[in-house]
Amino acid sequence: MKILSIGKEIRYKNLDITSIEESELTSQENLDIYDYVIINGGDGTIRRVLRHLHNLNFIPRFILNPVGSFNVVAKIHRIPRIESVLQKLADNEEIQIEKHHLFRLNDDLFLFSAGNMGDLQHIFLSETFRFGWLEKGIGRYILALLFLLPAHIVMTPFMLLSKRRFFIFTPLRFIKKFGSFYGEVNDFSIDLLNEYNMLELDGDIVVVHGAHITIKRAGNVPIVKG
Repeated sequence: MKILSIGKEIRYKNLDITSIEESELTSQENLDIYDYVIINGGDGTIRRVLRHLHNLNFIPRFILNPVGSFNVVAKIHRIPRIESVLQKLADNEEIQIEKHHLFRLNDDLFLFSAGNMGDLQHIFLSETFRFGWLEKGIGRYILALLFLLPAHIVMTPFMLLSKRRFFIFTPLRFIKKFGSFYGEVNDFSIDLLNEYNMLELDGDIVVVHGAHITIKRAGNVPIVKG
């Protein structure tokens, strides 16, 4: 059994674990030799890692070590502490696996969230506050929300009616669609008019070139639940 840890050096008795930084992924060869991949980080880190790994001939099982601010994917699957997962692997105990849906926006992947509405402005301002005592934790997100709340109250109804705005948040899948809000993803397209667009994907801000975007399902990935 071979395990790859991304973003943090991890050692555990009786387990063969190789540790690398996220920036080293592009230079790594033979990534399909690993049975498990530990992703140390938040939702954005998970998304970026999966961009590199989800098309491998052999898809490893992903172990989440949620050390980000929100860790939505880990909360959806009720991920246990990583020590308990590693202990099960060391003891050769049965591991429970759940599948998590992947979605594609043009050439980019995302797991649960995408949009160009209030989510984009919130993430942008939150990242502006990433310094000092606000660098870690959810404090900067709360502060950004307080700053933006008046604008959100005024602008959200207009954005929900716009054909060029959208917000996808699949943890609220019981709301299949409400205006330009999507809790459930089926294949659809949007024309944004501009050729250069900033969008939010799983808490990351990405730049998409081209006025036309297509959003579709892109399979799933195996997540270790414990």
